[in-house]
Amino acid sequence: MLLVVSHTSFGGARLAISLQALQQHASPLVVGMLMSLLMVVPTFVSVSVGRWVDRVGYLRAAGAALAGLIAGGLCAATVPGLPGLALASVLVGTSFSMTHVSVNHAIGHIAGAGRTRAFGLTAIGYSVSSLVGPMLAGAAIDGVGFSWTFVLLAVIALAGAALLWKAPPVPGSLAVAEGPRSGVGDLLRMPQLRAVLLVSAMMSAGWDLFTFLVPLHGARNGLSATSIGLVAGAFGIGSALVRLALPWIARRIAEWRMLGSAMVLAALGYVVFPFCTTVQTMLPMGFVLGMVLGCGQPVVMSLLHVSAPPSRTGEAVGLRTAITSLGQTVLPLTLGAFGSAVGLLPLFWAVAGVLGCGGAYAAGRRVIE
Repeated sequence: MLLVVSHTSFGGARLAISLQALQQHASPLVVGMLMSLLMVVPTFVSVSVGRWVDRVGYLRAAGAALAGLIAGGLCAATVPGLPGLALASVLVGTSFSMTHVSVNHAIGHIAGAGRTRAFGLTAIGYSVSSLVGPMLAGAAIDGVGFSWTFVLLAVIALAGAALLWKAPPVPGSLAVAEGPRSGVGDLLRMPQLRAVLLVSAMMSAGWDLFTFLVPLHGARNGLSATSIGLVAGAFGIGSALVRLALPWIARRIAEWRMLGSAMVLAALGYVVFPFCTTVQTMLPMGFVLGMVLGCGQPVVMSLLHVSAPPSRTGEAVGLRTAITSLGQTVLPLTLGAFGSAVGLLPLFWAVAGVLGCGGAYAAGRRVIE
């Protein structure tokens, strides 16, 4: 529930920040810069957050993260112009990443041998928040304006803070507290963990660039904020449905084969998406992309906890977050610059190329493993 609440606030804020920037006549480059700011700090601090969580448990980090989400929403509501949106991006993105690292660490330890099912349920929660956050933000923007939308998203995070009073404590790892601390290089030298991290980064790019490209594509084709929110919501519905079926799918398809197939299908979806120029055509494509990309995260998180040393799972989750945050920082900025120069069609196809290569790599791991 902590993840659902924080991701609802984060997802709504991410859409609202990009749409308000576009309303202020920002170029795709500027929008890309704002989206990059969401994850620039987590790129550098997520590993340290993971180590902290390994030592002391997750509650402190989760509390600080929810406070940051509240501050980010209020900042966007009260500080005018692009500077306020930039500061809100940093606060919201950093805070959600802290929640992601700390709570996923706790879930992995609580679930034990049932990690795949637990992360599947967690991913369903993410799908619900991926649906609710953007749709709520889009409707609120059209109904009450941007400032009150950001206040609403801050109130959602504030309500989530109440969950901490009932949250079960998960102690830090005594092995980490008592033993010497190794560097992340030790983790990266583990072949299985390295493969999981690489595929995770590619799938995360496919997921997060949907939230970057779709507002730009929709706005260029004259869609309202509500319609763009609906397209993002269709993506969330698709990911939720496939995650409900994930236990059944996992019994029939090996994990690496599932990841490879999902990435190839997502690549095909990104090839077609730029030719969808109305809400009637974007909705089913968003739904399909949500389905094929939605199965990736729970499988990746399960493989991550299996591949990492038990006393360093928080650090491994933090390392994954740092890697994906780096992509979320660099890719929107790079694609925004290219989008201003060459248009959006090559950008969709570039994402398709990355996912296609990732699918081939994942299929190869299936054979090697």
